[in-house]
Amino acid sequence: MINEVITKFFDERKEAWLKKKLKASMEEDEVLELYEKSAMEFSLEVWLPNASKRAGQISMATHPCTFSHPSARKNKNGYVTSIIASKEYRVDGLLRSGNVEVQKDALGNAAALDVHKFLNLMMPDGIVLIEHIQKDTPLAKALLNIKSKSYDVLKEEFLKMIESSSESLTSSKIKQVYFPVDEDYHLLSILSNSAMIFHLRKRLDTIRFGAGEEGKKHLKALREARKNSQFSEDGFAEIYNLTTIGYGGTKPQNISVLNSQNGGKAQLLNTMPPNIEKRDTPFPKSDFFRESMNPWKYKYIFMDLHAIYQIKDYTNIDIRNAKNYHYESLIDKIIEQMWAVRAVSNALYYEKTSTLKSYQKIWLLSSKEEEREEELWLDEIIKDISSWILQSYKKVLNKNAIEINGKWEFENIKDTVEQQREALR
Repeated sequence: MINEVITKFFDERKEAWLKKKLKASMEEDEVLELYEKSAMEFSLEVWLPNASKRAGQISMATHPCTFSHPSARKNKNGYVTSIIASKEYRVDGLLRSGNVEVQKDALGNAAALDVHKFLNLMMPDGIVLIEHIQKDTPLAKALLNIKSKSYDVLKEEFLKMIESSSESLTSSKIKQVYFPVDEDYHLLSILSNSAMIFHLRKRLDTIRFGAGEEGKKHLKALREARKNSQFSEDGFAEIYNLTTIGYGGTKPQNISVLNSQNGGKAQLLNTMPPNIEKRDTPFPKSDFFRESMNPWKYKYIFMDLHAIYQIKDYTNIDIRNAKNYHYESLIDKIIEQMWAVRAVSNALYYEKTSTLKSYQKIWLLSSKEEEREEELWLDEIIKDISSWILQSYKKVLNKNAIEINGKWEFENIKDTVEQQREALR
């Protein structure tokens, strides 16, 4: 007795065959004759021997070579080896062939696609028909029990679809990698797992368009509600930045069975590397003043200082106050940058690669709050600030910089920084 799945398969074949043959102008007896002929053509006695002969024209594969190049299947040495990868399932978190349950693909003569579909029918027990034939199950023996050809011959011919050649044969049209091993090399052929490609498309289509008629209607209603700013308890997902890749051009059937069933179109997820966001405030690796304080950013302050330095009367109290005012402005800028760096210290500081001096770590790391209660580290920071102001003036003004009494001016700047001691903690 044939189960419903196989009966439905033959009924669909008959219906498609009759649709091509029947014409409105036919007489009743001609129509009856066609129906009788279809019943004969798609009977097990006739169809199975014919299908078994054609089974060898299709090769099942998990990684068809034609996805690399449409003409890769055959060369002067013969047909490229059909790859059927059967790897064990492991809970290793990797996306690989063994960890994904998808149907096998096939490639070969498009005229034998009906045989491929037949052998891949899913039986009620959850096992495809060709596996039943491999295992000689009662279902397979009952199905292939016909008078015109023996069970063993039918089985042998049908299983040619999943046979692989005893020798490994590749093609120059497939992507090749020569992998060094000791003093020799392995030639690796990089192939696409087409079943995974089209299973991804199926999942994406379900997310984007819904499953079944009811699912499609519901998803359409949800999108309409969103468009009209209407509330809905249900949600839906959107997949952005998809692109479509085509295989086989106008003849997708020449690539593989699954490719033909999907019209030669598959979808690719966006795999561009993430955009690296430029941080406004990077954490210094070796020195705060060299990496976080750009003197050119404060050129206008140094230009004002330069104008004051050109005045010869250093004893004038107004001139001294003017200089100290600009020093305080620079110290304020340093304190602002200090707080900005300290704010990102937890996220950006990496101890293994940092060469910051210990006192700068105490100053800049937000985690060093208790250590900042001491005084010695702050003395070093005050010296660094004083040196940075003098050196930055010379750097910005370059050849126009005025020769001043560096030691005396350093002490003057240091006194001004001392007044901001608490603000620097």
